[in-house]
Amino acid sequence: MISTASTADPRRFLYRDDGLSPEAALRLTADALKGCDDGELYLQYTASESFGFDDGRLKTADFNTQAGFGLRGVSGETTAFAHANELSEAAIRRAAETMAVLDPSKTAMAPPPRRTNATLYTDADPLSLIPFARKVALCQEVDAAARARDPRVVQVSVSLAGSWSVIDIVRADGFVAHDVRPLVRLNVQIVVEQNGRRETGYHGLGGRNLYDSLFEPATWNRAIDMALAQALVNLESVAAPAGEMTVVLGPGWPGVLLHEAIGHGLEGDFNRKGSSAFSGRIGERVAAPGVTVVDDGAIGERRGSLSIDDEGTPTQCTTLIEDGILKGYLQDRLNARLMGVAATGNGRRESFAHAPMPRMTNTFMLGGRDDPGEILARAKNGIYAKSFGGGQVDITSGKFVFSCTEAYKIENGRLGAPIKGATLIGDGPTVLTKVAAIGNDMALDEGIGICGKGGQSVPAGVGQPTLLIEGLTVGGTAA
Repeated sequence: MISTASTADPRRFLYRDDGLSPEAALRLTADALKGCDDGELYLQYTASESFGFDDGRLKTADFNTQAGFGLRGVSGETTAFAHANELSEAAIRRAAETMAVLDPSKTAMAPPPRRTNATLYTDADPLSLIPFARKVALCQEVDAAARARDPRVVQVSVSLAGSWSVIDIVRADGFVAHDVRPLVRLNVQIVVEQNGRRETGYHGLGGRNLYDSLFEPATWNRAIDMALAQALVNLESVAAPAGEMTVVLGPGWPGVLLHEAIGHGLEGDFNRKGSSAFSGRIGERVAAPGVTVVDDGAIGERRGSLSIDDEGTPTQCTTLIEDGILKGYLQDRLNARLMGVAATGNGRRESFAHAPMPRMTNTFMLGGRDDPGEILARAKNGIYAKSFGGGQVDITSGKFVFSCTEAYKIENGRLGAPIKGATLIGDGPTVLTKVAAIGNDMALDEGIGICGKGGQSVPAGVGQPTLLIEGLTVGGTAA
């Protein structure tokens, strides 16, 4: 029986008469975190589902729910953390025993986050609003439509995924924050074959909203068109050249290079510990004039957006680099306190089973004044990278390697033949100084980013305008 919340209240998944009440959560948190500098009880319920349609048939259909808590206490630089997949007073009391490893704080507990009434997305549950059969039918429709597009299509993979998460953040000082987070995504991958050669194209999209937009024929047909176009381009691709050359990065998703090569190096924990290439450089020029990079978690319905972060701090637009000058870092509460600055709303965690750390939300470079066509003409010869796949980066040095999934030669200022096997090699701080032109076409990605750090994965957004970078190393396959 539920009496602590109405049946329409999402918090009914956290608080039950036979489990945990809001009053008990407050009391237990206050008891557990006595003598701490900071900390919280993080309560979470999540429902998630995924559908995989492959080889013309439904291969997977998963649905699961999970509920639990994470209890964190902070004293100085030391964190004690315990979690359980059970929402009960007894489980929280057991977790509180872990806090005994902390030395008592010598200062008063840090003040709570500021309050906000901002709501960046609906609190409706996307999973329950559309029947199971309709979701399967959508995957089938996308599969059939993609196969009918072109006789060269030999394989189609469609995936649909959604989640709905209810969160309460309870502090020892009586502060309580709530958030309800939807997330949906549609992916289309197409394999084409011609004269014995096979190539692949991919497109995905989504955000913090309901399934409605993904079920619009115009939306999923565009995803098919984008994936097929990429696959057909790759059928015509030639071996990529190698060496140092001018590189033009397209708008939108190529911002993932910015995210990896630069963004992680601007997170507070790496800079507090002095392990980032950007440590101790606030106020210095770290990029070419005109380069402005921000992290904005407060954009409505974006994949990386949050009304509040996982410590209860409202998200915001944080300027990291302004006109080439380093202005600040992304901060959770712990690193902000130890560095003597304000938290920026970037304390994030994968789930209740993980402690928060400073993470990006939607990280992107602002647009400039240059016409994208003129940027190509200025490049004269080099490569144009339109889309990226996987990449690796070393936070300390900023060195990265990224593989291109769609790229072209630039010949005499125009797009030439598509190329295959191109990788971009460099380091984030140096790349920023080599930006020679910034397009007026800034775009965000379409909602597919997943960011990994410290064994945790969270949804994230990226973006940028067309960029001209002079002298970037390209690893190719041409002899």
